[in-house]
Amino acid sequence: MTELEQHYAAPDIEERILAALRAAGLSPDEQISPEELGALDHFHTGGRRATLELLDIASIQMHDRVLDVGAGLGGPARLLASTRGCRVVCLDQSPDYCRAARLLNRLTRLDDRIEVREGSALDVTFPASSFDVVWMQNVAVNIADKRRLSAEIRRVLKRGGRFAFQEVAAGEGGEPYFPLPWATLPAQSFLVPASYLRSALEESGFVADVFEDTSAAELARPSAGAAQGPLTLGVFTESIGEKSRNARRGLEEDRTRLVRGVFRAT
Repeated sequence: MTELEQHYAAPDIEERILAALRAAGLSPDEQISPEELGALDHFHTGGRRATLELLDIASIQMHDRVLDVGAGLGGPARLLASTRGCRVVCLDQSPDYCRAARLLNRLTRLDDRIEVREGSALDVTFPASSFDVVWMQNVAVNIADKRRLSAEIRRVLKRGGRFAFQEVAAGEGGEPYFPLPWATLPAQSFLVPASYLRSALEESGFVADVFEDTSAAELARPSAGAAQGPLTLGVFTESIGEKSRNARRGLEEDRTRLVRGVFRAT
């Protein structure tokens, strides 16, 4: 197991989730709403709120077929499927996260609209032009070859399709503090300036409909710290409090930037 695989390993994740659901007063024998899982299954800066904000600018419709790259436990996919009625394929390299996503899809009765596949964002096992939308939140942070990632996203998108994303970029204040939600060690983190992310996408055949730095808006919100209660990221992520504080400090000191965008495939 690589260091990055170890970072995202969550042994017994299904049992942990079921125990947390019961502790929160939710029965696995009854349908659970995606809203009730919001503090657990949106593993990226801004959580469920950030997912909703990105959804607002992505113009996703019921007829769209969506690929969620680095889908984690599938929280954004379930939000998309439940609010837009679209079909979503979740792609993630972590077998533990994929098992958890399938479990939560069943419990929310959304498994008929969401498919979960284990695999790499650099080698997506779908033909060219398979999707109307590719969705990604805080995933390129773990991928060194941004140009190959951009090219693969463009390959699986139809002409005119959209790439909706949120990403952490490098700031000018120096290296971030570790551990972080996406990396225990510096060798697991691959941050580049926002301008590099944009150029990699444009070179792959994208034009920007939206590209914005949301760092100031994120910092203007009071720091929530690690969520409290049974259903939190701590169910499957070790030391989430320390990691969240380091992420916030990095943003405050311009060691990192938060950007989001919607790019159209030409």
